[in-house]
Amino acid sequence: MSIRRFDASKPGFAEEFGKFLSLRRAQGTEDVHAKTAVIVRDVRERGGEAVATYTQRFDGVTLDAQTLKAPDIDLMEAAERCSTDVREALDFAADRIERYHAQQRPQDHSFIDAAGLELGWRWTSVDAVGLYVPGGRASYPSSVLMNAIPARAAGVQRIAMVSPVPGGEMNPAVAYAALRAGVSEFYPIGGAQAVAALAYGSGLLKPVDKIVGPGNAYVAAAKRIVFGDVGIDTIAGPSEITVVADNQNDPNWIAADLLSQAEHDPLAQSILITDDAEWANKVEAAIASQIALLATGKTIEIAWHDYGAIVIAQLSNAAAIVNQIAPEHVELAVADPDAIAKDVRHSGAIFLGRFAPEAL
Repeated sequence: MSIRRFDASKPGFAEEFGKFLSLRRAQGTEDVHAKTAVIVRDVRERGGEAVATYTQRFDGVTLDAQTLKAPDIDLMEAAERCSTDVREALDFAADRIERYHAQQRPQDHSFIDAAGLELGWRWTSVDAVGLYVPGGRASYPSSVLMNAIPARAAGVQRIAMVSPVPGGEMNPAVAYAALRAGVSEFYPIGGAQAVAALAYGSGLLKPVDKIVGPGNAYVAAAKRIVFGDVGIDTIAGPSEITVVADNQNDPNWIAADLLSQAEHDPLAQSILITDDAEWANKVEAAIASQIALLATGKTIEIAWHDYGAIVIAQLSNAAAIVNQIAPEHVELAVADPDAIAKDVRHSGAIFLGRFAPEAL
């Protein structure tokens, strides 16, 4: 399987690379938006009956239209099935997240200006948030921790979590993470119907002030539709990672880092920027080997083939290319990551050094 390669030293690189990046961004959304709008309107008009109908249709789960609960899905019971090693890993992550976000709380402040007037600001949390946790191709207990714990740190009193439970099988790690993070309410619903239920209320589920968390194209479209009636965090697209690496890295490690996002979604994008074309060949070979061994190999293969790329460029130009991509995650696996990081202006999380993979 050959992968797209770009040489940043050639004339026309920026334009050619820009066209490549636009391939994924040009994915048609009109059909998704139209279908989502119908679901959101139906939930707004019929409430729990509509949510129950869509949940049965898409997930095969029968809900009580008033409580939005399923008799065979219990958060506590599912959490008890979480293995000890996974519990310990989630506890370790939760402790670190709590410490980090405790430092982010802004301080109230007031002062007297030149006219003798007291001015200032006061920070308060919203009353209730809705947390969407994906539950389709894979489970994401990390999404629970990374959204619920900051909400608790901010002082949010009510956290209503929704997550699809296809076939009625609740993921034990997601359940344990929800209890560990202090989720107030859980409803086994997903998709656009879950977003609409959080926004407008449905049965015993009362409306929230803000909806956070990632999801598929229908979840993103639903968040776009309800925004204004309720707050949202962002319109998240498919996952992205860009790795800037030199030839002093183990090709197998860099391959694994690139695949860490490609396994999420056929639309995910993984891009390698390196100054060594021969070493890039080794990374590409390692990717092919790892795809063959992974249970998510088919998804990875599609994403890597359709939206993956290798860019050969001087590392001094890496930041400019990263800024053009504006990726969700950036790894700087080079000798002096800070030298590149200082010029990266358009990205999400940045991971510095050879031993800071995005998976951390």
